[in-house]
Amino acid sequence: MSQTELLAETAPQQTEHFDVIIVGAGISGVGGAYHLTNQCPDQRFVVLEALGDFGGTWLTHTYPGIRSDSDLYTFGYRFKPWTSAPIAAAHEIRKYMGEVIDENDLARHIRYQHTISKASWSSVDNLWTLEVTRGDTGEQLQFTTNFLWMCQGYYRHAQGYTPDWPGMERFNGRIVHPQTWPDDLDLTGKNVVVIGSGATAATLVPAIAGDCNHVTVLQRSPTYFFPGSNVNELADTLRELEIDEAWIHEIVRRKILHDQHVMTSLALEEPEFVKQELIAGVRTYLGADYDVDKHFTPRYRPWQQRLAFIPDGDLFKGIASGKASMATDEIETFTETGIHLKSGDDLEADVIITATGFNLSVLGDIAFVINGEPLVLSDTVTYRGMMFTGVPNLLWVFGYFRASWTLRADLIADFVCKLLIHMSELGSSRVTPMLRPADADMPILSWIDPENFNPGYLMRGMHLLPKRGDKPEWQHTQDYWTEKDLLPAADLDDGCLVYE
Repeated sequence: MSQTELLAETAPQQTEHFDVIIVGAGISGVGGAYHLTNQCPDQRFVVLEALGDFGGTWLTHTYPGIRSDSDLYTFGYRFKPWTSAPIAAAHEIRKYMGEVIDENDLARHIRYQHTISKASWSSVDNLWTLEVTRGDTGEQLQFTTNFLWMCQGYYRHAQGYTPDWPGMERFNGRIVHPQTWPDDLDLTGKNVVVIGSGATAATLVPAIAGDCNHVTVLQRSPTYFFPGSNVNELADTLRELEIDEAWIHEIVRRKILHDQHVMTSLALEEPEFVKQELIAGVRTYLGADYDVDKHFTPRYRPWQQRLAFIPDGDLFKGIASGKASMATDEIETFTETGIHLKSGDDLEADVIITATGFNLSVLGDIAFVINGEPLVLSDTVTYRGMMFTGVPNLLWVFGYFRASWTLRADLIADFVCKLLIHMSELGSSRVTPMLRPADADMPILSWIDPENFNPGYLMRGMHLLPKRGDKPEWQHTQDYWTEKDLLPAADLDDGCLVYE
């Protein structure tokens, strides 16, 4: 046993108390720390982050080309202008987040390499107790808090989702998931098969196509893509007019959100029209002779899954040049030299990349206990997609599917601060969502309506998530354009929240 391990084992357990603990120093946690500092300056808080630095996704994802699939005018925080191209690489996003931390003196609140294994609530003490391990020293720590704000995201960073295909053990090359990209992977001159056609594949393929001998994108079924220029002409025009960046950020942000609302509404009301418009955008790059019907015409209506934005059409340019190609088929088995498809075709590969999604992480996979009983989140009903019936003083940030995650992170941060101030005014130390008598006969449904939105990771993990009702108070509506008005106006005394 090393001296560090011995000291960690024999040292007395430390306990620190904070008014609020934020879990995670990703986009939501850093934003939450900013809002808490500015709106509730009397609250003593800490941010606990399991990783060694801030950034979350933008720190752990290191595959070639990693970039946002939302524009940074809306993915960026409302309080800090974005001044570069709308679609940004991971390092640019982390630079932006670092500026938020530095400009607002947030670093002193963040503890890195602090992994939470258990969170226990006591109604006797009205406290959460967290069991924490420091990754750098092995120390076992204890934290207590009045309010727990979960900003850790919604998927497992340590490992992505890869289906168990027949014959994988036979393949003589390397099988890689983008979420755990190896530093020593050299694709120069290699034949590569990328399985999957979502945002990750659309980002990765243009970044590696120039180095590889050839890249084949293998998809079971097509995805909707939305090509466009990685510029914002309105922002550029306003800069030419020397408008202040804060004004530019707000004006451009509102224009983008307006356009997105129109697009989303149109997709729901006239899906066939939107479908043809999206497919026409692909044909613009690939030409009339390309089999767009087979490779780029999905079986689902637009926005039942997230649209993948293709800046400057880079994915399609790679296909048009011959450096990349599409294969729409199903896997029969892996072979020693690649993949045998159900159609009878074979794809030769030196490297196979499984861009097949991620595993849902519910509340950070932390063991939650309420008054000595394990929390079964799927037995609860969500309050506005962020709190849960019977679970006191806890809130989870879960963003939008059809709009930028940060839009909801900002809205929820406002709600948290409003709630904390309200509790202080009431002299209350506990707030618990509870169904009202009027909600007793309300239908209890799955977290999200699969007919509305049905990506694979959500369908695989739906059984782990809380339920929803058929009233706005008891669901995550996924509608930013409604929620941006409803959430700030939410009545904290309408009976949904019980104060003690």
